[in-house]
Amino acid sequence: MSIPSAVLAAGWIPFVVTLVLILLFSGAYVKYFISKRDGTISTTLSAVVALSVTFLTTALIPVDVFLVSYMKNSDGTFKDWAISNTTRLSMETSVTDAYYSLYGLIVFCLFLLLPFMYFFYEERDEESTVKSRICSALKFTIVSLFIVVTLLLVGAFVGVNHGSPSPNGNNTNQWKRIVDMFKEFGTETRAEDALSFVMSILSLLGMLALIMYSAYGMSAMPMSLIKGTKSAKKERMDVQNRRSRIADRSRSIREKYNRRNRDQGLDEEERLLEREEKHLQAKENSILQKCLMVLRPFEVVFGILFFLVTLLIFVSLLLTNIDKAIHGLGYKSGYALSKRTLPNPVDIILVFCQKVFPLDYIMFAVLVLYLVFCSMSGVRNIGIWFLWLRMYKIRPRRTRPQGILMMCMIMMFLTLAINIIIYELTPQYSSFGSQKYVINNGNSTHPIPDIVSCTAEATTNDCTVTSMSLLLTSFFYRMWFFGAAYYWGTWIFLGFILIGFIISVIKKRKSSIEGEVDIDDFDDSDEELLTG
Repeated sequence: MSIPSAVLAAGWIPFVVTLVLILLFSGAYVKYFISKRDGTISTTLSAVVALSVTFLTTALIPVDVFLVSYMKNSDGTFKDWAISNTTRLSMETSVTDAYYSLYGLIVFCLFLLLPFMYFFYEERDEESTVKSRICSALKFTIVSLFIVVTLLLVGAFVGVNHGSPSPNGNNTNQWKRIVDMFKEFGTETRAEDALSFVMSILSLLGMLALIMYSAYGMSAMPMSLIKGTKSAKKERMDVQNRRSRIADRSRSIREKYNRRNRDQGLDEEERLLEREEKHLQAKENSILQKCLMVLRPFEVVFGILFFLVTLLIFVSLLLTNIDKAIHGLGYKSGYALSKRTLPNPVDIILVFCQKVFPLDYIMFAVLVLYLVFCSMSGVRNIGIWFLWLRMYKIRPRRTRPQGILMMCMIMMFLTLAINIIIYELTPQYSSFGSQKYVINNGNSTHPIPDIVSCTAEATTNDCTVTSMSLLLTSFFYRMWFFGAAYYWGTWIFLGFILIGFIISVIKKRKSSIEGEVDIDDFDDSDEELLTG
């Protein structure tokens, strides 16, 4: 029996709506941060495409979960149209192909599109032509192309497991069930081996970015809302006093040493304070700022709510990691967990919400958006660094196009890692949704049917696993190192959340013009921003 059109519509129409919203959000986000003076259409479009493709991989997860959950009735039996294993496999294959297509686009954006656009903009000057810029950019892009080809070849032919790892102890049978599930639904082509390896590498780099940016953002963003910003009026008066003291000091130095020229250091500091005073004056007279003062109590409420969400995520990840440490299948299986033993609040909430369509979509979207906004907050506050050197600052309407492209690359890595964290946060929801199946307790003479939630211990004839879970399991199955690295990376992530919380509590309230004034800015760009 073919898949009913109503099922496909219910699963994919929200995805199409989400696609439109993602495009609008990505466009607004890039336009908000990119410099008005230096921004180009090509840079903006490339950044929007890269961000949208990455966010779509996360938006595909609830569609995947809905399709597998809708195959079954509440009594644990398959619906009439889903009884055939061929029908179920066909549906899952279409979702898996969508994942692989999006992952292929991510590889294209990270290794070809964004590097090319970065160096294409770097070569811009008055004497260069479009042709020369394209040739120069291609020379640098070949390097990144060589890197991705090397990684694909390594993934296809080296170090990929096609046997069955054997965890020690009582976990052998449980791991065998997971391996059988993978072999039942998955294929083992060289192309999938190569793409799995590359995506595992990128997700691992994303975990490092997640630890650096998202962990701090999850602590700093709620505390920033709770604390609020400094008063623009008080800041302006303070700047005026500092500027007056510097002017008096500069004048006394000239009189004492009979200098005609102004002290360069004091002169630059005074100009910086003068620009700060202009921005503070504009902020103080802004109608929007006065409206925000009225909404200050709501800002505190949202800050408290966001803090509670961070706490909920922290507790859920902590319980999942403890569960893996106690009941997991060991490092040789990437700390795979056959079924959830300890309670996981986020997972329980999402599974419960799936009973009322589309409540789980909404809750899942809120969870993902929160993680994304925390990551963006972390990137904005910390900036883009190479080792100990700051490369770019992320500021509204002041970020250079190269900084925007680098920010998009970091956000792509972060979103891939967020997909891993989502799987850690919601192992039951992400793997089986609300599926249940029937097991017979008692004895063969008097069987007692019991309806239980699906886990990895169920056979493929009883439950259908999501494509997302299958892909992640295949990463761990093909190379256990990545699963172990994600597991230990999650522990470090939790530790950095605590450190970030301590820092955000100790840190003073931020300025009301945070990120608007920098010593490297041009005076005319200041005028453009204040008048625009």
